[in-house]
Amino acid sequence: MITYLEYNSERNELKIPEYGRHIQKMVEYAKTIEDDEKRNNIAKGIVDVMGNMNPHLRDVPDFQHKLWDQLFIISNFELEVDSPFPKPSRDELYARPEPLAYPQNFPKYRFYGNNIKRMIDEAIKIEDGELKDGLMFNIANHMKKCYLNWNKDSVSDKIIFDHLRDLSNGELDLKADTEELSDANALVRQVKKYSKPQKKSFKGNNRNRKRKY
Repeated sequence: MITYLEYNSERNELKIPEYGRHIQKMVEYAKTIEDDEKRNNIAKGIVDVMGNMNPHLRDVPDFQHKLWDQLFIISNFELEVDSPFPKPSRDELYARPEPLAYPQNFPKYRFYGNNIKRMIDEAIKIEDGELKDGLMFNIANHMKKCYLNWNKDSVSDKIIFDHLRDLSNGELDLKADTEELSDANALVRQVKKYSKPQKKSFKGNNRNRKRKY
C-alpha cells in the first residue's frame, strides 16, 4: 500500500536537468556524510556515474574537470570534498560576461560592406606589381557586383573606380580608359545563380511512372 507520493512540486530544483533526479539525490546524500574519506569516495563514484553518460569523453582531462565543476554546481557549492581540480566559486559561475567588442565601422558606401574595406586595406599593403594589379581588379569586380545587388540598374566602371579610389584614399587607382570590368548582365546572373537555388520538379517523372503489382 502506497502511503506517500513525492510530487515534483515538492522536490528541490534540478541544478542540471541533464543528469536527472537520481544524480542530484546522490549528491544530496553525499553532503550529509560526516566522514571525510567516505564522502570523498562517494564523490568520486558520483563523478564516474556522470561520466558513464558520456563514455567516449569520460577519460578526457578537460571533460573530467567539467564533471567535477558540475558536481559542485549540483551540490549548490556546499559539498566539501578533495577535488583534483580547483573548486569553482559561485561568483565566478554567475558573473556577467564582458561585453563583446562589436565593430563600429560606418563605411561611406554601406552597400559594399565592411569586407570590401578590409580587402582594400590589405591590398594597399602589397607592393606594386602584377599581384596588386590583379587584386585591385578583382576587388573592383566584386564592388560592381555588390553595387548591382543593391541597385539593379546598370553602373559604369568609372563610378566603381572612383569609389575604389575614394575608399583607398587614392592608394588604389584604376583607369577607366585602360581597364574594363566584367559585364553587368553577367554579374547580375551570377548573383541570381547563388542567391536563388533552383528546385527540381518531379511531376513529369511521377506522371509517366507506372505502378506494378
